[in-house]
Amino acid sequence: MFRIERTTNSITPLTPSSFSEKGFLERQHLQEWIAHTPDCLGENLLIIQKEFSGFSDTQERLDLLALDKQGRLVLIENKLDDTGRDVVWQALKYASYCSSLDRNDIVEIYQNFLNKTGQDCNAKDSLCKFFQLPDISDIILNAGTSQRIILIAGSFRKEVTSTAIWLLKYKIQIQCIKVSIFEDKDECYLNFDQIIPVRDAEDFMIKLAEKEQIESNDNPSSIKRHDLYRKFWRQLLNEMNSKSELFKPINAGPYNYIGVTSGTAGARLNFVASGKLCRVELYIDLNDKLLNEKAFDKAKASSDSLEKKFGGPLQWERLDDLRACRIKAEQPSNIYDENSWADMITFMTDAMIRLDKAFRGSLGSILRIDN
Repeated sequence: MFRIERTTNSITPLTPSSFSEKGFLERQHLQEWIAHTPDCLGENLLIIQKEFSGFSDTQERLDLLALDKQGRLVLIENKLDDTGRDVVWQALKYASYCSSLDRNDIVEIYQNFLNKTGQDCNAKDSLCKFFQLPDISDIILNAGTSQRIILIAGSFRKEVTSTAIWLLKYKIQIQCIKVSIFEDKDECYLNFDQIIPVRDAEDFMIKLAEKEQIESNDNPSSIKRHDLYRKFWRQLLNEMNSKSELFKPINAGPYNYIGVTSGTAGARLNFVASGKLCRVELYIDLNDKLLNEKAFDKAKASSDSLEKKFGGPLQWERLDDLRACRIKAEQPSNIYDENSWADMITFMTDAMIRLDKAFRGSLGSILRIDN
């Protein structure tokens, strides 16, 4: 890591240090940093418990338990300057323990965490807000063997990295993130660097893992729900593709949403359907909360013009508690009632075409943020 010297147009290396040298501790410091700012791991995670000990007949404790945006449990194990030899085995044990947790278990675990940390809110409401769904029954949590493992350490032993790479080949979703500390005068800086899998290959490997989960999931209710969504999206895409080229590259999927890039990096156009609503949305995510909010505010300042192009009112959701922002149009509906599909599809395809038209041509300017 380097400091940029503007006056001399040069760079100066920062001094690498270690957690132990600076007096930082695993639970008191590293664990708390991640718990308070999980985005440091490169994605939007919801921490639902710290030092989770809900394992039968054992006193073992998992450092952090989280959920990702796909409803998968994420088990986070932190080590300071060295992983040790047994961290992978330890994490695999925790994953096996957590594989049996159902939705009610997860809600209870999260509610206990909220109570323990003095957060006056309801776990079900917070989960719905995180997943941006109106009802807890619409959220699929901890399906099958979807559990993920994130190992965080200052250095990784060869036996740990080689085992992690081997596990990835068998669709075990494991990440190794190297955390480094640097000092510059009286300041300390932290850097998180994912070393396994390398970032450029991660999307491909995740898609393989998701495909495996869908194909191997033997839960009848999940299979029925997946089939229902695929059927609905096929019908919607047939109608959409007869009106526009926008979603031509997209296939019907098993989840409650499908989306396509807006053509401008940092924004997607999504269809969303659930047991309570259907909507179209422009989803702004520049991978930085502050930049997202600036882009949203920039768009909101032109809301009159944009809504005139859209042909009606839009709902503007800054989502201050989340990283991304959203601009949407929605109406009540129920995807589990196939008799309502025709009305849903008419509304959604028409609204999507108008939403794309409203923002096309101005989106690049909206997302161009001058720091």
